[in-house]
Amino acid sequence: MTTLQDLMISRVRVKILNLFFIQVEEMYYVRQITREIKEEINAVRRELERMVGFGLLKNEQRGNRVYYYLNKNYPFYKEIEQMVAKTTGLGVKLRKYRRKLGQVQFAMFSSKFVSGSKPSKGEVDILVIGDVVLPELEQLMKEAEAKQEREINYAVFTVQEFEFRKTRRDPFVMDVLYGGRVMVIGSEEEFVDRKLPARA
Repeated sequence: MTTLQDLMISRVRVKILNLFFIQVEEMYYVRQITREIKEEINAVRRELERMVGFGLLKNEQRGNRVYYYLNKNYPFYKEIEQMVAKTTGLGVKLRKYRRKLGQVQFAMFSSKFVSGSKPSKGEVDILVIGDVVLPELEQLMKEAEAKQEREINYAVFTVQEFEFRKTRRDPFVMDVLYGGRVMVIGSEEEFVDRKLPARA
């Protein structure tokens, strides 16, 4: 049975989770994981056994190696995926450098971006709303693109522009509002509310 106890995690488990959720389709064997996260092999084995035990990971024998991979049917899969998105990579950088980026009121990742899928035509991976220092944001995006080895589609609006588009029911904005997302900066309730708050 899945309980909150499953989510009480060690440093090693955090590193393993980050590794698996950055490349959600990948399968890893023990020594490969040990090399990637730079932890002792016994600690890695212990955590893998626990995660298989409560259902977050599955394993599969291939030749003389046992490979581990994410179980996407795990009850808290989406919640963990969102936590990892917010606390690693571009998510953590957007929050860490928020002041350098200007007056950012909202930053969100699309669900497809978080799960590693490419956006369809006309969709964006990331939306940022506020008075944004564009060169600073572009630098963060370039670094993320180099690390992920893919182009990131992102859009930037001022609060006024986004609000105007909302009131006009702009198709792009409606797709964003009704699509799946992970809020990295700002409140979900305020984001979907008819009237955005004035700039602080």
